[in-house]
Amino acid sequence: MADIARIAEVIEPEVKAMGFALVRVALFGKTEVGDEEHTLQVMAERPETGQLVLADCAALSHRISDRIDALEEAGEVLIDEAYRLEVSSPGIDRPLTRPQDYANWAGHEARVQLKNPVEGNRKSLQGDLVGIEGDVVTLEDRKSGRVAFPLSDIHSAKLVLTDRLLAATKPLDASGADEQELDESEAQED
Repeated sequence: MADIARIAEVIEPEVKAMGFALVRVALFGKTEVGDEEHTLQVMAERPETGQLVLADCAALSHRISDRIDALEEAGEVLIDEAYRLEVSSPGIDRPLTRPQDYANWAGHEARVQLKNPVEGNRKSLQGDLVGIEGDVVTLEDRKSGRVAFPLSDIHSAKLVLTDRLLAATKPLDASGADEQELDESEAQED
């Protein structure tokens, strides 16, 4: 199995060199009868917008791919099996992976899966993020009320898409989007 910490250690300097912040590195594998599909997912963002545009994703994908290829040529294989590289923005209903995410998105609704149960044997929580203090996250859970738990106990967490979240998310400049859609539809007609 691939060492995800080592993969992130290789990828993070490439992300930072382009002026982006690394949000998440994950390796997903799907195995069906004789068919394997693995995906190395890299989520990054521009610190000033919290997003990436398609050109950013493409450039970052090439840079990461070149770095991994160079390591393989030098004898270090990060991922044994065949995989596909997926580079993306974290999106509006983004995963919460870093301590700063819990501070930055306080007041917004989140869904949290815990490793260890809290409040009457519950591992699944949903409600408004109160924030983080030290390494303790606080959430106003819909069922249990205010619940605090260590950051290290979080298995996964993500924002819930709500009108309030949409209103708080700064949209990127969409100029040229109509032309892009037109170009794609024209290409399909050819």
